[in-house]
Amino acid sequence: MTNAGGGPSVVVLDYGSGNVHSAAKALEAVGADVTLTSDRQAAMDADGLVVPGVGAFKAVVDQLKAVHGAEIIDRRLAGGRPVLGICVGMQVLFEHGVEHGHDAEGLGEWPGTVERLESDVLPHMGWNTVDAPADSVLFDGVRNERFYFVHSYAAQRWELEPSGPFAAAKLTWADHGSRFLAAIENGPLSATQFHPEKSGQAGMRLLSNWVRSLPELAA
Repeated sequence: MTNAGGGPSVVVLDYGSGNVHSAAKALEAVGADVTLTSDRQAAMDADGLVVPGVGAFKAVVDQLKAVHGAEIIDRRLAGGRPVLGICVGMQVLFEHGVEHGHDAEGLGEWPGTVERLESDVLPHMGWNTVDAPADSVLFDGVRNERFYFVHSYAAQRWELEPSGPFAAAKLTWADHGSRFLAAIENGPLSATQFHPEKSGQAGMRLLSNWVRSLPELAA
């Protein structure tokens, strides 16, 4: 559904998360035709859906469910339509999140649990390098760059075995006291633990890579 303006249509899901406007502006800057909305049909019809997230795991899950976000994400993925999660928007894609000793249920798109990083310095805030696979689409041209992180929790293991029509997930790792997943590319579902919209030119290139992949994935 590429619009007359030439760029792929992208909905940034507006469900009460704090960084939706900066994500929308960054996506517009790399050529996407962006709509900021919680409208279910618009989110289903767009070429790409972006799910940003800041704050506590359970609060973000509850906010998403209030606008049918879990259903939208699940239905899009069932149809092979691209979704990009950012920061807590990545974390809630897993089955569980453990914060302050409480186990909260996530959206369950991926098995596994988001847990506190094993580091003496938290939050992990600032620029860090990542270890991206050679065949990554997201990190094409920015494999050796630094990205901006703000978090204390992360997925630290990958538990999904390859199955179905999609190849094995492309996993990007980073380290802050313990190794954690910095980004995932799993068929139509991609996610970054860092904030690409706050990561300068490297982050803009990554968003551009994702936007440019949309017509092919959504076809």
